[in-house]
Amino acid sequence: MKRLIYLAAFLFVAGCAPKPAPVTDAWEQERMERIKLDFCMSESQVKEYIRKYIPDVTNEQMRAWEESKALECMEIDGEKRYFRNAGPNLFRIDSAAYCIKIAKEGTQLSGSEKVNKEHLPEVMSAVRATGTDTVLPKRMRVTYTLTVEPNAVPSGKMVRCWLPFPRTDQRRQQHVKLLATSEDKYVQSPATCAHSTLYMEKQAVRNEPTVFSETVEYTSYAEWHALKPQDILPYDTTSVLYKKYTSERETHIRFSPRIRQLAARLTEGETNPLLKARRIFAWVNRYFPWASAREYSTIENIPEYVLDNHHGDCGQVSLLFITLCRCSGIPAHFQSGFMMHPGAWNLHDWAEIYLEGIGWVPVDQSFGIPTFARSLEEEYFFLGGIDSWRMIVNSDYSASLMPEKKYPRSETVDFQRGEVEWEGGNLYFNKWKYKMDIEYLN
Repeated sequence: MKRLIYLAAFLFVAGCAPKPAPVTDAWEQERMERIKLDFCMSESQVKEYIRKYIPDVTNEQMRAWEESKALECMEIDGEKRYFRNAGPNLFRIDSAAYCIKIAKEGTQLSGSEKVNKEHLPEVMSAVRATGTDTVLPKRMRVTYTLTVEPNAVPSGKMVRCWLPFPRTDQRRQQHVKLLATSEDKYVQSPATCAHSTLYMEKQAVRNEPTVFSETVEYTSYAEWHALKPQDILPYDTTSVLYKKYTSERETHIRFSPRIRQLAARLTEGETNPLLKARRIFAWVNRYFPWASAREYSTIENIPEYVLDNHHGDCGQVSLLFITLCRCSGIPAHFQSGFMMHPGAWNLHDWAEIYLEGIGWVPVDQSFGIPTFARSLEEEYFFLGGIDSWRMIVNSDYSASLMPEKKYPRSETVDFQRGEVEWEGGNLYFNKWKYKMDIEYLN
């Protein structure tokens, strides 16, 4: 297999630097088109779903849910349109609706929770037995396939594709090995890039799908730190690391007056960074239930959106947690890729915080405090710990791809599903599909 490498090293580094999303009339028009795809449900369609649990739902109830933001909707071209998952989200966000659904169907653990209920105690035991904080390696072989629909690009035109690739610079992700690619020539981004990618090109053929794929093996480790407040040292607030990771960042990490006031209230009277982080973690876990998210590229400021709408998915609550930590003087950054739990793989985002005397530790705000937790250590496992079932792709958000993309990305914040474009423009998510086949080798 032949590997294509080009561009000087300094271009690799410069091209991977985080950049703000473009703000132009063309981009605003594109953003509105993306919003229309997300907000594609009529009121009658949403009511049809709600009636499965609340047969006599009234218009007054609908208006009340809209006012509380439990039903997400907006007016588009003079017509009220609802978010594509507004119905299911209602029963996740509104406490009364949630209880109605649970009364009818009962509660059950998700696929990842079923795995982690047994896995987390094993992780903690292994850490104590070995004296190391990375344990229980899981070897996986992954084939990732991205398929562009036929005739999305004119025949003979070159299609450019970026696929997600496991990072090679992570302690808990080792022995990354590329086994096969659909194209002989490809470009693998260097470790300096915040988004780890495999880039390929292929000419479109009339009436045929354009398919890109990669097969890779890697080993993922669980990580857990038995964190104690007395072990946390004071920060060197003059260090480059501290200044960088406690600062604001374009678009989504902004210290607005509301964020500053909230961070101050949550951490009032506390000076220990670990205990500050626990307060923030527990507060976000308590008040912001998981709900299916609209596309990040359509949201102007994600933490503010979470505060306004009283819910968030994994990346959204992670960015809120990161922003509140940074505003409270705790270094934090974004990390993402996939959760790889058997039978429950999915896109997933989390965070890392830096604790002096310990180093960087993982924080999965979306997994939060497990409902099955049997001890205080299990309750806060995901603040300082993470399970073995991960694929880390990104060490930050909204960075450039390598080689650089000409047109705005389909996902301007995260990078997981992949990106596709041709000389005529970006190919949005509705023009292609992705899938992941996973073989667990141990």
